[in-house]
Amino acid sequence: MKAISPDRLKRFAAAIAVIVIGVTLRLTGYEVGLPYGFVKYGGSLLWGVMVYLLVTVILPDRPRLQLFISVMIAVAAELLRLYHTPWLDEFRLTLAGALLLGRIFSVWNIVAYLSGIAAAATVDHVLTTRQQRP
Repeated sequence: MKAISPDRLKRFAAAIAVIVIGVTLRLTGYEVGLPYGFVKYGGSLLWGVMVYLLVTVILPDRPRLQLFISVMIAVAAELLRLYHTPWLDEFRLTLAGALLLGRIFSVWNIVAYLSGIAAAATVDHVLTTRQQRP
């Protein structure tokens, strides 16, 4: 059995940290007085970061493919909100459904997801480039 590289473990741990921060932001952000846009779109931005990190864990050393798949997942997840069935809409009304699938389609969510993916990919590129320097 092949061991998981330390880099992939770090990325997975970062994804878990982003999930915790994102869920905390969504569940408590309004209660502590954070602005609506910060909570709503900050959570969506973090969701994009999480998608990117998880894709990099699954597909290491393929930066262009990582970026492409991350964008496709984000756009597909938002477009899925346009599809309605009674059982799916019922699930979307639960906390798990709202966090996993969301409730209402919004182009602004796509913008936030893509911003998160772009930010994560940029930081990833900078850190990877620094590690490769002698």
